[in-house]
Amino acid sequence: MKPFIIITFLFCAFTVDADTTFKIPRSHIVDIKDPYSGRIYPLFIKLPRSYVANNNKAYPVIYLTDAMYSFQVVSGATRFAMNSEKMDEAIIVGISYSKGSRGPSSRVRDFTHQVATNWKLETGKAAAHAQFIKKSVFGYLNTHYRVNGSRTYVGNSLGGLFGAYILFTDPTMFDNYVLGSPSTWYKNNDILNVKITPSLHPHKVYIGVGEYETPEFDSPDHDMVLGAKQLQLKLSDPLLPHTQVRLNVISGANHETAFPTTATQGLYWLFKKQ
Repeated sequence: MKPFIIITFLFCAFTVDADTTFKIPRSHIVDIKDPYSGRIYPLFIKLPRSYVANNNKAYPVIYLTDAMYSFQVVSGATRFAMNSEKMDEAIIVGISYSKGSRGPSSRVRDFTHQVATNWKLETGKAAAHAQFIKKSVFGYLNTHYRVNGSRTYVGNSLGGLFGAYILFTDPTMFDNYVLGSPSTWYKNNDILNVKITPSLHPHKVYIGVGEYETPEFDSPDHDMVLGAKQLQLKLSDPLLPHTQVRLNVISGANHETAFPTTATQGLYWLFKKQ
């Protein structure tokens, strides 16, 4: 067979039909209605590889905000480590934006804990959104899947702010937290003044932020690195005596590129097998 024929054959063998849609294995989407606001939120759910075969096993759950972005990242980042048994398997649940809302409108409304009158978008509904997750989302997972009660939160930017708010006000809602580039700057760093609800519950908190998320480089209005360090300091409060915190200032990363490293390293730290 002539060389050019071999090359043509190999190219054709690996060409994907343009009409084929890639789907994340073992994943599906369900809609959950918030009974208080009436809003509908899609949940992106991925089951572990062993879920069907091990029908007596219950699994921890990793909950993600900003599902349209984070679900793909976390699914891919954990796949090899979980399938090769380097990480404990977990059910992955991405909470997407409310239907009928643009992404920015949904996340600004749901992830901010105080009303900011100088913002054009609606703000300050974090407490209500947390209750929706706690009652409706957790309730759905508890009813329809084999979960073991262990819950991990993953959020980035305003999602990191939202996670910090939950940790301070309802610390046992999640066991572990991965907070990427948390927007501590929101409303003049108000999150750093939020009263901590005392908790003896053991927590592990991973905070990731890009090296260049500072006024000198990527973030002219906010020093995200300083904010992450201040959040780490607040988490050392005696009211949270069993909280273990790890901060990673990611070399060479900015606000747009830090999250994949935060999610990968943070979840590996939390779920790696001993």
